[in-house]
Amino acid sequence: MGRDFDHLMSARADALFVSHLSAQHSPTRIEVETAIRQAVRAHGGTRGCAGEVAAAYGGHPETAAPRMRWARAVVDNLFLQSRLASLGPAIQAAGVDSPASVEVGDIEPSALTPSART
Repeated sequence: MGRDFDHLMSARADALFVSHLSAQHSPTRIEVETAIRQAVRAHGGTRGCAGEVAAAYGGHPETAAPRMRWARAVVDNLFLQSRLASLGPAIQAAGVDSPASVEVGDIEPSALTPSART
């Protein structure tokens, strides 16, 4: 999808990981966005969130790994699908029937440039 988008998705997952949200329920988009904003503020930015993630893996890897899988799944579900939907023309140009069937890496990076989407 693009390096900047990958960094954004990773930063969102890190912030969700360190947020107050429980992995035991399915949060709404509003809950996730709010939790991400609050976590970024509470930890002094995305680097602070990443530092907390690293500390969690160092201290409790047995609980950190499942929580990160949850955070990545939630972020991917909420943000990746909306990103794919916005790339409809590029997805069609790649010969894919449905954005839901697209995997990261299916679309050539050149198809994601602004001139390719117009």
